[in-house]
Amino acid sequence: MDGFYEPLADGGFASTPATAGPWSPEFQHAGPVAGLVGRAFERHEPVPGTRVARMTMEILGPVPVAPLRVAVRTVRPGRRVTLLEAELTHEGRLVVRAAAWRTARAPDGVAPIVHTPPPPPLPAASGPLEAWAGAHLDGYLSAMEWRLAAGSFSAPGPATTWARSRVPLVAGEDDTPLVRALVLSDSVSGVGSELDLTSWLVINTDLTVALYRDPVGEWLCLSGSLQAAPGGGALCEGSLADASGDLGRVLQTMFVDDLPG
Repeated sequence: MDGFYEPLADGGFASTPATAGPWSPEFQHAGPVAGLVGRAFERHEPVPGTRVARMTMEILGPVPVAPLRVAVRTVRPGRRVTLLEAELTHEGRLVVRAAAWRTARAPDGVAPIVHTPPPPPLPAASGPLEAWAGAHLDGYLSAMEWRLAAGSFSAPGPATTWARSRVPLVAGEDDTPLVRALVLSDSVSGVGSELDLTSWLVINTDLTVALYRDPVGEWLCLSGSLQAAPGGGALCEGSLADASGDLGRVLQTMFVDDLPG
């Protein structure tokens, strides 16, 4: 496959099998979906000297591995601060709604302030991906290259992984730094789940990614952990970094239920 998506003549995108998530080959992982929406935000009425600083995506239902369309509008225009909204549809049905703040880049004279420890070194090449029993491995999970630095994909618990995409978001294009971050970010609940995914259905209803600087390089480091409560739900939190250090935060609201069947 040449990418997660292939552009269509009508302006839409054909979803390739690489977009399929771990739950089913018929439904997408939200990482490529987030990347596609972020790409649309970056291309909508761009303003020189600005960047997408935060994006929140509401996942209204499973996104099928099928043709998609993205529409963006400006809610609050501005030279330094702009609020954008996007809708992702399949055959006219709304499947994702998103919002993003595009802000002016800080002046070069601002002193760097970082409180987060540097990420662990990029590990040497690892063996085959080990996920939880029953996970669909032939889509998104295989389209990404993973190098675990701590924890495990196949057992519950906080984890840290370096990762990069083996294919571009859209065939024939180079991914932007924002797109690379978004494609990986939705994996935070898989990286940091502390609930046994063979026993519980744990699905995020949304994804928020806030970056105070743009990533550099292909490899990104994602750390994640999860908190849950009976009678409530779960909250997954994570941090993103590149080889130079911290980039920002990832947040997901989760619902927890018994596995079907």
